[in-house]
Amino acid sequence: MTTSVKNNFLPPSLISNLQQVLIRRNNGVGEEEQSKSKESSNGNSSSNEAVVEKPVILVTNGEGIESPGLTLLVEALVRDSRFNVHVCAPHLDKSASGHSVTVRETLAVSSVEISGATAYEVSGTPADCVSLALSGALFSWLKPVLVISGINKGSSCGHKMFYSGAFAGAREALISGVPSLCISLNWKQDVSCETDLKDAASVCLPLIIAAVADIEKGIFPKSCLLNVDIPSCPLRNKGLKVTRQSMWRCSLSWQAVSANRHPSVGHFMSNQQSLGMRLAQLSRDASAAGAARRLNSHRKNVEIESIGVAGKFNAHQTVKKYFRLELLEKEPQNMDEDLDFRALEDGFVAITPFSLSLTMQSEFQTLVSNWISAAIDTEQ
Repeated sequence: MTTSVKNNFLPPSLISNLQQVLIRRNNGVGEEEQSKSKESSNGNSSSNEAVVEKPVILVTNGEGIESPGLTLLVEALVRDSRFNVHVCAPHLDKSASGHSVTVRETLAVSSVEISGATAYEVSGTPADCVSLALSGALFSWLKPVLVISGINKGSSCGHKMFYSGAFAGAREALISGVPSLCISLNWKQDVSCETDLKDAASVCLPLIIAAVADIEKGIFPKSCLLNVDIPSCPLRNKGLKVTRQSMWRCSLSWQAVSANRHPSVGHFMSNQQSLGMRLAQLSRDASAAGAARRLNSHRKNVEIESIGVAGKFNAHQTVKKYFRLELLEKEPQNMDEDLDFRALEDGFVAITPFSLSLTMQSEFQTLVSNWISAAIDTEQ
C-alpha cells in the first residue's frame, strides 16, 4: 500500500487498527525471539550471550537524566525485554540548548542507577551525550541499532525543532548515520501529569519495536529521523499521521530583571564568574591583556534595570544589566491538516520525517508513509 504526500496520512480504517496490528505483530516477533532464546540456552550459548544478541537501543533526552519521561520510557523498554538498553543523558535540564556542543572544556561522566539499563549522566548537552556515546569511548558496543531522545515534556513541532535540545540529540545520531526517533508529549501546564508520560511510553512502544525490527531487516527509511509528537491524552489518540514540519514557533520575550528583586540571578552570576576566573587564572597571568583586565576589577559595578542607560558613567564604573528569556506560545491559524502542529492538536500522533537534505523532505514523507502502511499490510 502506498500513501501520497498530498494525502499523506493513513486511511481512517487503517488508523483505527494501527496500534492493535503493530502490537500483534510485535508480540509475534517477541514470541519468536523468546523461542530462539530458549533454544540457545539449551545449546552451548550462555545467558550472557543471549543478552548481547539483543538489539542495542541508546536513550537520551533534553530534560536531564532524572526526568520522569526518560525514566518511564527506559522502564517500558526494559520491561519489554527485547532490547539491550543504554542511557546517556545530560545531568541537568538542557531543554532549549539546540545543537550546541561543548568544546575547550572537560565533561564529567558518572554512572547512575536506572533499573535494567546501563546508564551515564554527562555534564553536557544532548548532542554531547549522543556524540560521546557513539564515539566508542564510553560504551563497548560498536553502535546501537536505534537512538531515542525522549520522552520530553512539550512538543517539538515547527521551529521548536531547531531550539530543542532533545531533537538535537536525535539529529546528532542522524549525522552519525544511526536511525533515531525524537519523542515528545504535548504537555499542558496544570493539566498533564506523570501518568500521561507513562501512557505516552506505552503508545510509542509498538512503533519503536516495529522500527527496530525493520532496521535490522534493512527496510526502515534510511537517512532520516522521525520526530514523534504524542497528543496530550495519549490513550485517546486518533492514530498515527505522517506530517510536514510547520512554520509554527514560540515568541521570544526578553525581560529586564533586577538582581535586588531576583537575588538568585546575582548569586548565579557571581558563582559563574568566580569559577571562570579560577579556571582561567593561569592564562590570564600569562598575558599583559589579562593584567590590564585585572585592573578593571576595582571598578564600581552599577546595576540598572532598563532597556537604555540613563545618565553618564565615569571610567571607574561598569554597567551591569540582567535579562531573562521567556518562551511565549501562540496558537497558529489557518494551518493545513497535514502539518505537525495541526495534526497534534487534532489528537493524532504526529510523525514528521526529518532529513539533513532539505530538498528531499517530500521524498522522505512518502518513504515513511509507505513504511508505516507496509508494516500494517503484512498483518492483513
